[in-house]
Amino acid sequence: MSKRPAETSLDGELSVGSPASKKARVDEEIDESDTRNGGVPAQRAPGQEWEQHERHGENILAAADQEREELEEGVQDNLDLPDIDEDAPLVSAPKRQSEPLEGYSDLYLDTINRAVLDFDFEKQCSVTLSNINVYACLVCGKYFQGRGPRSHAYFHALEVGHHVFINMETKKVYVLPEGYEVKNKSLDDIKYVVDPHYTKDEVMKLDKEVRDAWDLQGKRYRPGFVGMNNIKANDYLNVVVQVLAHVTPIRNFFLLHEFPVPGTPQLSLRFSTLVRKLWNPKAFKSHVSPHELLQEIALRSSKRFTLTHQSDPVEFLSWFLNHLHLSLGGSKKPSPTPTSVIQQAFMGRLRIESQEITAHSDTTNARLVFSESSNTNTQITPFLILTLDLPPTPLFQSANRESIIPQVPLTTLLNKYNGITASEKRAHRVRHRLLHPLPPYLLFHIKRFSKNKFVSERNPTIVTFPSPRSLDMSPYVEPNPNIWSPGEPILYDLVANIILDATTPTQGAGEDDKGSASAGAATGAGAASENVSWLVQLHDKAMAAVNARREERERNGEPPHRGPEWLEIQDLYVNRAESETLFTKEGYLMVWERRKIPGTKKKGKSAAR
Repeated sequence: MSKRPAETSLDGELSVGSPASKKARVDEEIDESDTRNGGVPAQRAPGQEWEQHERHGENILAAADQEREELEEGVQDNLDLPDIDEDAPLVSAPKRQSEPLEGYSDLYLDTINRAVLDFDFEKQCSVTLSNINVYACLVCGKYFQGRGPRSHAYFHALEVGHHVFINMETKKVYVLPEGYEVKNKSLDDIKYVVDPHYTKDEVMKLDKEVRDAWDLQGKRYRPGFVGMNNIKANDYLNVVVQVLAHVTPIRNFFLLHEFPVPGTPQLSLRFSTLVRKLWNPKAFKSHVSPHELLQEIALRSSKRFTLTHQSDPVEFLSWFLNHLHLSLGGSKKPSPTPTSVIQQAFMGRLRIESQEITAHSDTTNARLVFSESSNTNTQITPFLILTLDLPPTPLFQSANRESIIPQVPLTTLLNKYNGITASEKRAHRVRHRLLHPLPPYLLFHIKRFSKNKFVSERNPTIVTFPSPRSLDMSPYVEPNPNIWSPGEPILYDLVANIILDATTPTQGAGEDDKGSASAGAATGAGAASENVSWLVQLHDKAMAAVNARREERERNGEPPHRGPEWLEIQDLYVNRAESETLFTKEGYLMVWERRKIPGTKKKGKSAAR
């Protein structure tokens, strides 16, 4: 067999068409009549045989012509086929669109599931854990980064078949993999839940009109009085956020102020978002989660305040107010005038007089005689929180100590700031006196925990007050005729009260240890104990205004109908509270608001009491 020359081109030989397929040739056909006699062919006439051969030849020629026509058509079809690129992918990517096709603007919108959407968690991609350019899938609620052809949101749309995504910063909705933006009014409720916004008129009506709302499940709730999710042990943060969200100047500031996203610290930005969600009248669910704010607080506090360990609300409030003040551009150094909305609401001035206590030894009587030093140090310092010291619990308790709980009036604790009552602190005797002007809001911390090297004890004394309204602070303020006339009352009303709820640890205690366990729970449950939880009592100003208008109508003969003016919130539970029984629980932090006198001015400044 001869070899192919090397110079012969393979492409040339491959281009040569293959020969036509051959068919079996049939010499003669056996007619049905030929098999009638056992397969012996029948005798035919000479003319008949010639006609049969002629007819067989015509059939062969006709088959050849038909085969030649089919070959010509096949060659023509091969010439018309386009060139095939072997490196091209089997399935090409969908074509990117700048806008939907005509008549398809609402494509895939029926797949959106609002029941699974939860925008309270931190905006991080579920694959890369990045918080840059995050999109939320409106079908399953998961977060993905980007929307380009190689992004995780793009692959999610191809693999799972979820096509509608919203950008968590710009609030724009896109359809993937096509990539065009959807502009449909039916998506406005989702955009509002992602970032609620308010007008000045709406904010001014929050404390005047009672407005009920309903979530997707038809559950009724009050905007501003909704529960907060306790992920593990973050109820100490929940009560502080609830309190600050009901301090009017702070609430109004964070509801109306528009923070620039590129230059705003995350602490103030996330707190603003949480406050706006608490007052959201169009929420999908009747509670919120502080997860996003908790992550930022854990980062800024170097894990001092987390969602897994219980903390003291007052310690957290002190840290949070200072860092929130700095994040809003407040001054680091003490300033005579407030530099942020935090200082405008809570900052006051306090005069502290300190006298050293000296001890002289009497060798004759072998005893120590204490005398006051003539040197007195006086300083004026700003404050945000006033601490009230409880009297010590009795050393020897009675047999029925569980039914008898010591009580002390709030006014007795406030005598610490009258400038006369002195308290001893180490080797000094200290007197406190409040100065004019008092801040619009007073924060009273009732100090219940005392710590030493061995144990942390809790003081269960109940602080009583006759009414949550009309607390007169004038006896504890140094008179200043330039600001306030002496003798006029300075009235404050209670707006929030953080309550300590301590339970008795009984798990693991034997029969002989039950009594000691109960006693330890009554006096030794520290702030970081697992058996300590926190709840908050809030005053509903809108309901109080409605009740005042109803009282006027009751005088005209209409049937009485009053709504609850106080609500008690513990995690996700919102219950009604009576104003007459507010002091029956262990108060830990009280917020009092200064009452304004409309139309009264004092030397160019608006007066308040």
